Amino acid sequence: MVFVSIQDLEAAINYWRGQSPAVGEELHLCPEAAALAKPYALMIVQGAQRVPMDVLDEAAKLAIQGYLKISK
Repeated sequence: MVFVSIQDLEAAINYWRGQSPAVGEELHLCPEAAALAKPYALMIVQGAQRVPMDVLDEAAKLAIQGYLKISK
């Protein structure tokens, strides 16, 4: 089973925010950062340091995989 660390999720959110900053008065996150925000928040609340990749929804999987591909 493949896991994603909370550090990787945070770095991916920051990367995607840098690529496509929040816009509008509401400061909407780009789709990639928004997809990663929910699992990141859940990990913080639960005190988890990593999450299995297979529990992420499709949008979050694509966002983290895209980040990991270019960051390694």
